[in-house]
Amino acid sequence: MAKKTIPFKAALAFPNRTIVNLYSQVEHQKLLLQVIRTVLPETLAKYARHCVINNKKLLIYTDSANWASQLRFYNTEILAAIPLLTRQSIEVMQIKIISEQTGISRQPGEKAIIPSAENIEIIRNHSFAVPDNQLKLALLKLSATLERLSG
Repeated sequence: MAKKTIPFKAALAFPNRTIVNLYSQVEHQKLLLQVIRTVLPETLAKYARHCVINNKKLLIYTDSANWASQLRFYNTEILAAIPLLTRQSIEVMQIKIISEQTGISRQPGEKAIIPSAENIEIIRNHSFAVPDNQLKLALLKLSATLERLSG
């Protein structure tokens, strides 16, 4: 007697609105990223990696703090370009950093490079001559932290 074969149907062969919805969201995010990149200078556009709209907030992902600070300068231009693409009103733009994509990571035993005691003392002494109180406090905190880490 011949064995009866059971037909197998792949998961994507079933009608499923969830997968279609996810694909449409991904396509919308890609289109949104293209619009954002057109607003940015060519050198900066390639560092805008991903973007998502969450409630009334636009999240843009990049791979370093340097590029994040540069992207913040284009806040108004980016927010002005978004309403052309979406019906949602975007009130806030936030930049997030994805460190996994940079490829730069510390080795398990690697330590940070701490300046010498003389350089820490120079930072501390220079902080007393600075007229700006906020900068003075920041330099004092930095010298205290470096001294603690070196000892």
